[in-house]
Amino acid sequence: MNNTHDELIRDITACKRCRLWKFRKNTVPGVGTLHAKVMLIGEAPGYHEDMQSMPFVGHAGRILDQLLTRAGLSRGDVYVSNILKCRPPNNQDPTSAEMQACTPYLRRLLNLLRPRLVVAMGRFATTFMAAEAGKQFTSISKMHGNPFDVMLRGHRIVVFPTFHPAAALYNPRYQAALDEDFKAMKTIIAEHVFRP
Repeated sequence: MNNTHDELIRDITACKRCRLWKFRKNTVPGVGTLHAKVMLIGEAPGYHEDMQSMPFVGHAGRILDQLLTRAGLSRGDVYVSNILKCRPPNNQDPTSAEMQACTPYLRRLLNLLRPRLVVAMGRFATTFMAAEAGKQFTSISKMHGNPFDVMLRGHRIVVFPTFHPAAALYNPRYQAALDEDFKAMKTIIAEHVFRP
């Protein structure tokens, strides 16, 4: 298995593990500092992400930037990726087959970066991280704002579930919940991310 970040990006770029390669313009592996102590995981690329090969560059990306500011962070402090690395047609929800094909890349990324905090944005990212922790996903409404731990190859990661920023585009009540979650994240960051 290839173990550097560059090798991982090349593997993702050439991937044909599921049907989504037929629909993509670009793969969207992820972006950010390789020394990030905070990693954010979303669901899947949208139209703008597919065009630019970068996660969270559309409307949801602008909301994410505002939320990061509330948590005392910026894009330069974090690494941002998604469960899927290719855009599903018509922005459909990821299927279990697509997730099964794509999440090995996410595990490799987690092993490479070894973040201290993973912000799982939305039900698909939270479902994945809960499964990695041996926890049962209930609902994002119940789990958001409640951190839990994952042990990954002997490395402890704090997982902070929250709503996907795109949810705020469709329902203003999610904006308030996101604001509260990202404000609360400041405490998590102080306690777990920048500890010695």
